[in-house]
Amino acid sequence: MTTPGDEDPGARSGFAALPSPLAAVDDMRSVAKWTLAVAGAVGAALISGGPLIAVGQVHGVHHAVIAGLGLLAALVGVELAIWSTTKVLAPRLTTPATLASPKLTEFRDLVNADREYLFGAVAKDVADLLRHQVIAVRLTELHKAKKSDHPRQAMIAAQLSRVTRNAARADPYVRWLLTAAHAWQVEAELKRSRWWTLLGGMLVVAGAVLFFSVTGNSGPTYVPVLTPQVTAVPSASTVPAATP
Repeated sequence: MTTPGDEDPGARSGFAALPSPLAAVDDMRSVAKWTLAVAGAVGAALISGGPLIAVGQVHGVHHAVIAGLGLLAALVGVELAIWSTTKVLAPRLTTPATLASPKLTEFRDLVNADREYLFGAVAKDVADLLRHQVIAVRLTELHKAKKSDHPRQAMIAAQLSRVTRNAARADPYVRWLLTAAHAWQVEAELKRSRWWTLLGGMLVVAGAVLFFSVTGNSGPTYVPVLTPQVTAVPSASTVPAATP
């Protein structure tokens, strides 16, 4: 824990000079929007005139069921890609409680591994960094309660200034950590959406192959043939002579 006389250059200018991790969030959401546009275009193609025209080539209930399952699988694949990608664009709230959640264990381990360069002498790990604000709030509540005896109240008042200053030093680090954790969550969601989109693409391909394999070979194909008609031309001998 730092003391009132400690100087912390990182708190004054270190994080202020770094680019905000939220800038990467905008880029990742742009990628998600492009993915949604592609998935929407595929879905529009599936329900457009092409497959509807091919439905006319289905003959028999058995083939109709297979064609319906193929089209349904393709549409489910598109919906799967859209559903997983929209989760990247969904708003989320990142709080200190989020930093302590199990889903950010890898993020905390990565930060704690370089805590000397990230936190300096302010904290030894992420939990210690978040503890500064908690201690300051609890001590302020005890000081305002005025239910303790005078010696303890004087001790709390003496410690309150130092604890408050420590919390103020830790505040820039906490804010940067929250934005970095927010970007980390969006990136993790984008990675998951890529796998779901890949699975959805495989469903689209399988469904399209199943659908068109049935509609392309489900019955006999009739090709119209034009038969020329021959018209007999009467000869000159059969033409009656004109009477005077």
